[in-house]
Amino acid sequence: MLAWTTTPGAPGGLTLSEVAEPSPLPHEVLVRVEAFAPNPGDLAALPGAPTGSVPGWDGAGIVLAAAADGAGPRVGDRVLFLGLGARGWAQRRAVPHATTATAPPAAESERLATLPVPATSALRALRRLGSILGRRVLIVGATSAVGRIAVQLAARSGAHVVAVARDARRHAALRRLGAQETHTTLSSVASRVHGTIDMLGGQHLVDAYALLEPGGTVIALGHSAGAEEHFPSGAFVADPTTSGRSITSFFLGSEPDLAAEMASLAADEQLEVGDVDPRAWTELANWIEQGAPRPSGRVVFRVAHPDAPS
Repeated sequence: MLAWTTTPGAPGGLTLSEVAEPSPLPHEVLVRVEAFAPNPGDLAALPGAPTGSVPGWDGAGIVLAAAADGAGPRVGDRVLFLGLGARGWAQRRAVPHATTATAPPAAESERLATLPVPATSALRALRRLGSILGRRVLIVGATSAVGRIAVQLAARSGAHVVAVARDARRHAALRRLGAQETHTTLSSVASRVHGTIDMLGGQHLVDAYALLEPGGTVIALGHSAGAEEHFPSGAFVADPTTSGRSITSFFLGSEPDLAAEMASLAADEQLEVGDVDPRAWTELANWIEQGAPRPSGRVVFRVAHPDAPS
């Protein structure tokens, strides 16, 4: 079968190569991959990946063989999957059934491929904030894939959603998704918040922590700003107005019961994933070489299967 393999010096650091077919373990299903949407974490991991390895965490497709242990999706099921052991940028992959969710038969693989990492990350992050009904929740990097989902889920949960996104032209869309305040920078957020989900890191994380009310929490989900965090002296000294604040993070691959939640998110027709920019998977390396631009929404690559039934 064909798969993208890491190749130092090649465009995008990848080559489309013939590789061995996957050999599923008893707890794994074999999936014909139909689409995948590279995540920032996928791209960040490329430089350190062993030569000849197949990258790619998540995607969507059709089950070709059920798991030998009898659990999980059945043959022919349409699924979305998450496997942080990578090997997703391939025509077929083996993936644990614990992180493979059955999707509605009519669901489009391109849409499903945008959900596993971003949607489950947003949901699990919001859960860590506890009850957010009537509370101010700050989403930093709100136009990212995770941010868009977080805005929607927080608004559904009754939060007063404060969205921060650099491009003011996209604020109207964030308000349609449920944000009640929109800001281009954290400096214009005037009132403290119960919790924050931060996708950017760097100074944004420092400033988000300073905006917490007593007992509030920042969930650090990303570091796309590419900068270090430097907290001022005394930032962690508590007084009656700052006590009990915290910063935390989590590893999605260690989270339990992901399949059920991915299935629920896949079936949620009201959940907006934004514009999808579908492309042939043969364009992947050049897209990465060009800096992985996203001019019109989430870029999704359709995997070709010349011998697949029509």
